[in-house]
Amino acid sequence: MAEKTEMNEITVVGAGATGLTLSLALAKMGHRVTIIGKPDVRITGRAVSMLDGTLRMMKNIGVWETLGPKTAPLEVLRIIDDTGSLFRVPPASFRAGEMGLEAFGSNIENWNLVHTLAEAARATPLIQFVENHVQHYVFNKTFVEIHLDDGASFETKVVVAADGAKSPAREAALIKLKQWSYPQTALTALLNHTVPHNDVSTEFHTRQGPFTTVAMAGTQAAPNRSSLVWMMEPGRAAEMSKLSLEKLAREIERQGQSCLGKITLETPPYLVPMRGFIAEALTAHRLALIGEAGHVFPPIGAQGLNLGMRDVAHLADCIDLALKNNEDPGDSAVLKAYEASRGADIGLRTRSVDMFNRSLLSELMAVDALRGISLLALSNITPLRKLVMGT
Repeated sequence: MAEKTEMNEITVVGAGATGLTLSLALAKMGHRVTIIGKPDVRITGRAVSMLDGTLRMMKNIGVWETLGPKTAPLEVLRIIDDTGSLFRVPPASFRAGEMGLEAFGSNIENWNLVHTLAEAARATPLIQFVENHVQHYVFNKTFVEIHLDDGASFETKVVVAADGAKSPAREAALIKLKQWSYPQTALTALLNHTVPHNDVSTEFHTRQGPFTTVAMAGTQAAPNRSSLVWMMEPGRAAEMSKLSLEKLAREIERQGQSCLGKITLETPPYLVPMRGFIAEALTAHRLALIGEAGHVFPPIGAQGLNLGMRDVAHLADCIDLALKNNEDPGDSAVLKAYEASRGADIGLRTRSVDMFNRSLLSELMAVDALRGISLLALSNITPLRKLVMGT
C-alpha cells in the first residue's frame, strides 16, 4: 500500500530558483511548506542577473550572506547597435551610479543560484524537501492528491507550479498557452578572458538577435569570467556548436569586437531554441503558476528571472494573508487575488521583450527608427530606465 502523509496546506512543485525562493519566503513568514523536485545544478553556461527587487528578496529569506560572494555586481549595462541600420544609435551605457545605486543587481550562474537556495531549503525546519518527481495529480473539491514516482502520495490545499516551461502541473490543470516562436537559437557558454569586464555587461544588437556578455565573479584560477548568450539563426547556431572550442572562441571575439580580449571557453556551448508563451490563466482550481510555468520569453534585458521572482513575492503575500486570517490558501478568492496582481506586469514585460526582439530581426526602416528612438529614450529618461531595470 502506498505511503500517504498528513494534509499539507502548501505544496510547491519544482525545485528551481522560483520554487525554492517561494518555499523559503513562506517559511520565513512562519508557514510550513512541502517542496517536491530535484534541483538542476548542471553547469550549462547560463547565468541570470538578479535585479534590485530580487536581491532584496534574497536578503529577506536569509541567503544573501552565502550567495553574495558568488556574484558579480551589474554596475553598467552597455548596449551597442551592431545592426548596420541607417538609424543606428550611439553606444549607450546605463550606469547604476547615475540612479543612486551601487549596482542594478548581481549576476550569478544558474546552477550556483539553485544550489545555494536548495541548501538553504534543506536546512530550514519548516520546509519538507521531497527530492522526487510527481507522477500525477488528482484535483478534488477541497484538496489535491499528489502521487510521486516512488509510490508515496500527498494531500495539499494548494499546489504552486514552479515546474518550468513544460509544467506537468499546468498541463494536469488543462491550462492552455498562447505560444509563439522565433527564428533564433541561443548559444550559451561560460568564458574566460584576458581583459577585465569591470562589472560591465554588454549587449551587441545584431540582425540575428542580441549577443550578450554578462559579467561573472572570477576565481583564483580564472579572475576574468563572463557568461555568453548569443542569439542567432538556428542553422548558424548548429554550425557554431560544431566548431572546435578554439575556433568558436575566435568567432566570439570577433562578434564581441574583442572588448574582452583573448577568450577561452570554460564550458562547451549549449543551444537553446527561442520561443515565448503566456499561460491563458495563472490559476486553476487549487493551483497557481509562477515563473516559467506561467510565462517564457527570450533572455533580453535581464527580465525573465526577475519577472518570476515578482510572481513569488505576490503569491507569498496572498498566501500569508490568507493563513493569518485562518482562510484556505487554495480558495479561489486567494488565487484570483494573486492572478489579478500579476497580469499587467507580465503582459507589459512580455510584449516589450517580444517587440524589441522582433525589431532586431526586421529590416524595415520604420521599425529601425522606432527601435532607435526607444533606445535613445532609455538612455536619457531616468524614470524609464528605472522601470526597465526593475528598480
